[in-house]
Amino acid sequence: MFNEWFGFLFVLINFTIFLAMYRLFGRTGLFVWVGISTILANLQVVKTIEIFGLTATLGNTMYGTAFLATDLLNERYGKQEAKKAVWLGFFTLLLMTVLMQLVLLFEPGPTDFAQQPMEELFGLLPRIAIGSLVAYMVSQFADVYIFSLLQKKFPKDSQFWIRNNGSTMISQLLDTLVFTSIAFLGEFPMDVWWQIFISTYALKWIIAVMDTPFGYIAKRFPK
Repeated sequence: MFNEWFGFLFVLINFTIFLAMYRLFGRTGLFVWVGISTILANLQVVKTIEIFGLTATLGNTMYGTAFLATDLLNERYGKQEAKKAVWLGFFTLLLMTVLMQLVLLFEPGPTDFAQQPMEELFGLLPRIAIGSLVAYMVSQFADVYIFSLLQKKFPKDSQFWIRNNGSTMISQLLDTLVFTSIAFLGEFPMDVWWQIFISTYALKWIIAVMDTPFGYIAKRFPK
């Protein structure tokens, strides 16, 4: 049960640091967080764990905080600021992918010990890297537009949970579908792909629910 209770603690720590970032640095903190979270999520996704009897990848929590960041930007500063954050996250992820591939091309020195683990961590298959980038763009822009639509339908402050959960859960569904299709469809049998899809989205759905109280806390901070 270690992964289950530690996973819950890990989620709390992630969102607490997120709140601290926003409280200390305001809107700039949200933009920086989107860049940080996209990098860390794509590093963490390399590690797989067993949780609730399912095989899952890490990175879902950190990726979920990126959606909360864009939702808060949309809520408090407008759609254009949220879209700007999406583009920031995309180029951050693209730069990390390209630059680290170039770093791997350098011939290591005779005493180097980092080349092999770096190749294992950053030597991602192009298919996985492309899947990650495409899924990010599709899901994040969907999140921005769905949130704006729900904001018109449910404008009250007390209805933030509808806007936040509705936009995040739908966009995370798109993210999971696009990424797993590009990265894994055809590489695994259909039943295995389906298990990966279901388990990944289930964890993202749980995290989307858990981030709502933190969103309400963040909304109380001065702009």
